Amino acid sequence: MKLTRPGFSILAKWLLILSLVTVPSLAWGQKNKSAPAPAAHSAPAPAAHSAPASHPSGGSGGASTANHGTTTANHGTTTTANHGTTTTANKGTTTTANHGTTTTTANKGTTTTANKGTTTTANKTTTSTTANKGTTTANKTTTTAAGKTTTATANKGATTTAAGKGTTTTAGKGATTTAGGKGTTAAAGGKGATNTAGKGGASTHAATKTVSTKSGNTARVNASGHVTSIKTSKGATITHGAHGTSRVSSARPGGGRLVNTGRHGGYGERGYRGRDGHRYMGRTYYRGGRYYAYGYRGGYYHGGYYYGYVSPYYYGPGFYGWAYNPWAAPVAYGWGWGGAPWFGYYGYYFNPYPVYASAALWMTDYVISQNLQAQYAAQAEANANAAAASDSGTQDAGQSGGGGGGVVLTPEVKQAIADEVKAQLAAEQAAAAAPQPAAAAAPAADTSADANPPEETPAALDPNHRTFIVSDVLNETGPDGQDCSLSAGDVVTRIEDTPDANKSVKVLVSASQKSDCASGSQVSVAVDDLQEMHNHFREQLDSGLKTLADNQGKNGLPAAPDTKTRANPDGQVKPDTSVKADLDAQQADADKAEADVQAQAGTTGQGND
Repeated sequence: MKLTRPGFSILAKWLLILSLVTVPSLAWGQKNKSAPAPAAHSAPAPAAHSAPASHPSGGSGGASTANHGTTTANHGTTTTANHGTTTTANKGTTTTANHGTTTTTANKGTTTTANKGTTTTANKTTTSTTANKGTTTANKTTTTAAGKTTTATANKGATTTAAGKGTTTTAGKGATTTAGGKGTTAAAGGKGATNTAGKGGASTHAATKTVSTKSGNTARVNASGHVTSIKTSKGATITHGAHGTSRVSSARPGGGRLVNTGRHGGYGERGYRGRDGHRYMGRTYYRGGRYYAYGYRGGYYHGGYYYGYVSPYYYGPGFYGWAYNPWAAPVAYGWGWGGAPWFGYYGYYFNPYPVYASAALWMTDYVISQNLQAQYAAQAEANANAAAASDSGTQDAGQSGGGGGGVVLTPEVKQAIADEVKAQLAAEQAAAAAPQPAAAAAPAADTSADANPPEETPAALDPNHRTFIVSDVLNETGPDGQDCSLSAGDVVTRIEDTPDANKSVKVLVSASQKSDCASGSQVSVAVDDLQEMHNHFREQLDSGLKTLADNQGKNGLPAAPDTKTRANPDGQVKPDTSVKADLDAQQADADKAEADVQAQAGTTGQGND
C-alpha cells in the first residue's frame, strides 16, 4: 500500500498538468471557429463611448453603435462610423451616426438618425430625419427628399416643397412651405412661417401681373389668366367683375366722367353752378332707350371735389315721419318675386323679411333687391354676348346661385343697412324743412376751382355713414395680392376715416356673392367709389319712397300722410341727349382694347372665375 500511494500521487499530478495544457488549447480553437457569435454580445463595451445617446433619435430594429473606428460585422454587414465616415446598412438595421456623419442609405423600412446637418435619402416607405437637440430640422437649405410618405424639414429661410400622397411638411424660421397632393398636411414651426395646403394641389397663388401691349394698352391679369382690368391707350379704364360684368370709365372733355356699365347703358356728366352758388355735377343716365338725370352738389375736401346726390323733390315732414317711425302693426307685404329668375338665383344670398314693422325695413329689402336685379340683368347680358361671340359657353345667370346653409346677408348686416336708411330719412326730412336759397343767376357750365373753398367731409367719410351697398363692379387687391371683385349688392363697412396717399380707405367685406372678395376680408376702396355707392343708395331711397307713396294704403301697407312733393331746383337737371352717342363710341374703343390685350397677352378672357 505504501508503494501504490506514491505512484498514484505522481500519476495524478501528471494528469492535472496535462489538463491544464489541453483545456486552454481547446478553448482557443473553439473561439477561432465561432468568432461571429460572441460579437452579438459585445455591444455593451462600446456603449460607454456612444455619443449619440445624448441626442434624441427615433428608429426600430436592432442597435449598431459607432465608436472611434471599431468595426463589428454581422452576416456580411459592415458598420463603420467615426468623424465623417459613410455608413451603409441593410435588412432592418438601425444606424446611429455621430459628429457630422454624412450619408446613410437604407432599404426596406430603415430608420436613420443623424446629427449636425445630415442629408438623408431613402426609398420605399422610408424616412424619418431627426436633427440635433430634439429639433426635427435640417439646417440651412438642406433638403430631404423621398418617394412615398416622405417627411421634409427646412430651417432658416429654406423653401421646401413636398408632393405625393400623405406628405407632411414642417417649416422652421421664416420658411415658406407649399404642400400638394391628396390629404396633404402642412405644419409650421418657428417664427413667421407661412404655410399653404390644399386638396389636390397647392393653394398659393402668384400675384396679379401687369401686361403691356404694343398699342399702349396695359392690363392686369390674375393667376388664372383672366383680365381683371385694362387701362387703354386713350385713357379709359375697363373693369371686369367675377361674373362677366364690366365697366368702362373715362374723363369727359370739359369735366365730369363718361361711364359705360356694360352694353345696356351708362351715364355722362357735365358741371354747372347751382342756385346756391356751389359747384354741381349734372349726370344723365341712358338705360332702356330713355334718358333721366340727377344733380350732385360738389364739396371740397383735401385738394379735390366729391359730389353728393341732391334729391330732385321733397315730401312733406309728415311723410318722412311715417317712413321713419314704426308702423302701428307689422305688415306682410307681397313683393311678387317668387317666380323671378333673379330671386331664385340669389336664394343663397338674400332673403326678404317675412313682415315689416317699419318703412325702414321695407326700404332695406327694396334697395337690396334693386341692386341684385340690376346685377343679374347685367350678368345675363354679358354672358349672352360672350356666348354669341364664341358660339359656345353657358350663362352663369339663370342657373342656381349655389351655396348652402345660412343666407349670406345676415340679419346683422341687414340691420346695419336699415340703420343707414333711417339716418338718411332723417337727413332728408331736415333738408326738406330747410329754407330754399334765393335764386341766383341762370345755371351755367362751370367746373373751375373756387378760391380757398371751405373743407366739407363727403358722405363717404362721414362717421355717421359706415355701411355701403356696392352699386357697380369694382376690382380691388385682396390680402393675398390677387385682384378680387365686388359686385352690385355686395355690402362693405368702412373701417378707416382718413384716406391714404391714393385717396382710398380700408373697408371690411361684410357680405359678398360667390367668387367676389371673400366675406370678412379687408380691401382698400377709393373714396370716390364709396361716394358713388352712397349716391346710388340715395337715388334708390328716393325711388323706394315714391313706390311707398304710390302704394300707401294698398297691398297691406298702412295709409301715409302728406305724400305731396315740391321740387328742389338744385336737383332739377335737364338730360344731355348726346350721352348715348358718347357711350357707343367709348364702348367701341373698349372692344378694340380688349381684343388687343387678349391677342398679345394670350389671356383667357375676362372675370375672376
